[in-house]
Amino acid sequence: MITVEQVTTKRQQKEFIEFPLKLYKDNKCYIPPLYSDEKKIFRKDYVYNDMCDSIFFNAYKDGKMAGRISGIIQRAANKKNNEKRVRFCRFDVIEDEQVARELFAKVEQWAKDNGMDTVVGPLSYSDLEREGMLVGGYEYPATFEETYNYPYYGSFMEKMGYKKEVDWTGSRLRLPKDYNGELEQMADYVMRRYNLHLATARSTKEYLAKYADGFFELLDKSYDQIYGSVPFTDAMKKLMLDNFSLILSKDNLVIVLDENEKMICLGLAFPSIGEALRPSGGRLTPGAIFRVLRAIKHPKVLDLGLVGVDPEWLNRGISVVISAAMVKMLKMPGVLYAETNMNLEDNYAIQNQWKRFDEQKIKLHRSYVKSLG
Repeated sequence: MITVEQVTTKRQQKEFIEFPLKLYKDNKCYIPPLYSDEKKIFRKDYVYNDMCDSIFFNAYKDGKMAGRISGIIQRAANKKNNEKRVRFCRFDVIEDEQVARELFAKVEQWAKDNGMDTVVGPLSYSDLEREGMLVGGYEYPATFEETYNYPYYGSFMEKMGYKKEVDWTGSRLRLPKDYNGELEQMADYVMRRYNLHLATARSTKEYLAKYADGFFELLDKSYDQIYGSVPFTDAMKKLMLDNFSLILSKDNLVIVLDENEKMICLGLAFPSIGEALRPSGGRLTPGAIFRVLRAIKHPKVLDLGLVGVDPEWLNRGISVVISAAMVKMLKMPGVLYAETNMNLEDNYAIQNQWKRFDEQKIKLHRSYVKSLG
């Protein structure tokens, strides 16, 4: 017997949060989010509540947890794009198609009840969070920023009438064996040609203090037309800065300024901390904190975070400055490679940028869509 219940109690919240930890307990490719961050989604003062409506469901089969799903009405995104969409996210399920169907039936009915005409996802509250369903590369460990799921998920989606809307690719990047320093030379030429310079600071804290406003202004402009993006609110900015301050190093951050100190380009990377958090299920236990600090101090893999270019500076070769900075990062002692995380397949600017490296495409994530008309 299958039952689906809306999450309303503390017990149900705990079951919702911990279900994927049990589902992927023996899978070394699954990387949990921070447990404390997942608890926040149920708080009345959650940072996205001013722009979103949310609902959560647990599915039970013969009395045991068998699946979960969340529905989100992202009002800011719907207004921006003139749409009536419900996003689904945090979808996890045992290998049972009927459980999946009953979970989605609840979200689809909730969408209709609220005047929505389309369900799309996996997409969360903003594109700063995990999104997409893995449809290729199941044998590779997820990064801390990526979702992971079993291969049967995609089959269930198609059988329920969901179709591809967009795909994201994920790659590993290494320096070419015959690399001769050409990217640094090209970057130097671009910087001199346009009278540009790199931002400097004595510490990461000083970087964020000096350039945070320009950072978010540039991201809003450069990501305005990116799939799933929403404008930054003050609360989102604070959340992002709080998270960055924990793992961001000035050695993995590059900001390009023009002659008037205006930010025109930025790129950042993070030490890969996913494997450090996996044994604890995303909980910041003393052991997990030790492993995270070690990963930050001696990174073996870099997770590429954000790359932004002012639209007025597109097609001027500015992105080569980010590539040159990546060369420096990849040459750091102990670093084996960088992972791009998820790049939209039709974002040709970023896709072409990685061709400058020894690129190995390893993952494919997908966002699905279904009309409720």
